[in-house]
Amino acid sequence: MRLTEPTIHADRLLVLLRQIVGTPHVLVAPHATAPYTKGFRFGDGKVRAVIRPRTLVEFWRVAELCVAADQIMIVQAANTGLTGGSTPDGNEYDRPVILINTRRLRGMHLLAGGRQVICLPGTTLHKLETTLARHGREPHSVIGSSCIGASVLGGISNNSGGALVQRGPAYTEMALFARVTEDRRLELVNHLGVRLDPDPIKALTRLESGALTRDEIEWSGAKGHDQDYVTHVRDVDAETPARFNQDEKRWFEASGCAGKLIVFAVRVDSFPAEVDSRVFYIGTNSTDALEDLRRHLLTTYDELPIAGEYMHRDAFRIAEEYGRDTVALIRTIGTRSIPRLFAAKAWIDNLLGRFDFLPDHATDRLMQKLGRLLPQQIPAKMREFEKRFAHHLMLRVSSRLAPQIEEHLRITMQGETGGWFACTPDEGKRAFLHRFAAAGAALRYRAVHGKKAGEIVALDVALRRNDRAWFETLPASLEARIARTLHYGHFLCHVMHQDYVLKPGESAEAVEHEMLGLLDARGARYPAEHNLGHLYEAGEAILSHYRDLDPCNCLNPGIGRSTKKRNWKAESI
Repeated sequence: MRLTEPTIHADRLLVLLRQIVGTPHVLVAPHATAPYTKGFRFGDGKVRAVIRPRTLVEFWRVAELCVAADQIMIVQAANTGLTGGSTPDGNEYDRPVILINTRRLRGMHLLAGGRQVICLPGTTLHKLETTLARHGREPHSVIGSSCIGASVLGGISNNSGGALVQRGPAYTEMALFARVTEDRRLELVNHLGVRLDPDPIKALTRLESGALTRDEIEWSGAKGHDQDYVTHVRDVDAETPARFNQDEKRWFEASGCAGKLIVFAVRVDSFPAEVDSRVFYIGTNSTDALEDLRRHLLTTYDELPIAGEYMHRDAFRIAEEYGRDTVALIRTIGTRSIPRLFAAKAWIDNLLGRFDFLPDHATDRLMQKLGRLLPQQIPAKMREFEKRFAHHLMLRVSSRLAPQIEEHLRITMQGETGGWFACTPDEGKRAFLHRFAAAGAALRYRAVHGKKAGEIVALDVALRRNDRAWFETLPASLEARIARTLHYGHFLCHVMHQDYVLKPGESAEAVEHEMLGLLDARGARYPAEHNLGHLYEAGEAILSHYRDLDPCNCLNPGIGRSTKKRNWKAESI
């Protein structure tokens, strides 16, 4: 049975929501909602209100009211997604949109000395990383999204990937979540591995308190990460990619739900921290040589490298020019303050955007000018390699594996094939920070150049594990429409990020459509790790999965360019 009439009139909804979370945390003015409704890189739209609950019980009661009033809900954590998956997509919705921001719901509970962690919706990757460090352990993801304040639940919901090749996409089979049933009821589902009261209010109150006894914690064998990925990525002759978002093997309730469930907590594994790791910097002009090295690293040794990050020379140069301040900032103050600085930047951009006489992207322009005054952040050895080699690989390995890797590089990467050097700890840190800076360099480039630069096409691509022709070659007709190109990625997983700044006047939609056709012909899959958002079109398998999770289509409708209409009605109806 489907309900068609709301049980709470929409006019009363905001009054009731204010009673639950307090008037200051029900935002309705456009200037107050803008930081939440505009995506980090993509996505924008109007909402009826932004709600900021402080407790899990408030979160539950807000969701109950929204369901009863037949409102669309978009649940958002840090709003750091790159494909617009946690913000509205335009204004073509058939019901009012309530955006629920969960940043205030921070908290985590360590189990078994940190071997596993229960994370609430607002827990950031950075906070998890710093907490686990005191116990000699690490989370699934480290520097990358963690630097801009991304949340643990956001990573799980999107099956996000990352640089650490041994760990694969973010995944867990343990979660506490609510789903909206076909007859429009809010139903709490407890698969967290914690014995909780069936009453939602009592269960959420107990969990948030963290006062859990040993008898309440279950160790059922449910997975807290993708334990099979190490074997999976080693299969370098497989016709399929190692990881991509539409891989149904990694969909499990909260994992890969893309906002189609209301997730209150997830339980994830942590990992022993690697101490005394070594970094090797490798350069070559031969794509075959780099692919031979990838295959050797994945198939030869008892353990895998920790990370293998790739940059093309063009990305190297743009990152150096337009990401120098990012590297300097992290080197100077560490990663702890970066999320707050990104949040402050977004607030200032929103404030300055109200004044028509000011240029667009004023903070980016200012930071770029300041960055030019900074000294070089890249070690001299890396700058020398940039002159000699088109392809660059930063390889981090354990101290146990380092002697074997060094011997192999000494034999294979010399002369015309390429070059390499073992980094000092400082050089290794700078190398990986430089690679991290590449992720935002295209945005900075476009912001600084204004009308002289066109739109950006940002592709997140999973190549086949057996694809030897991994480096992209575009037709001349397509190349002519592009001003600047950045290729970088997680090379051992064959996950590539390909950013294109188009020439002024070129259509990003048309260029992207042509590029996706070329990727289809190569057997690549996309997106690899940033999820569909509102940029990528969902296939039938994942649409069926979304319909099962959210039969009313009231949670994050339109994801994967699907219909935004109630009960999944076709757009033409």
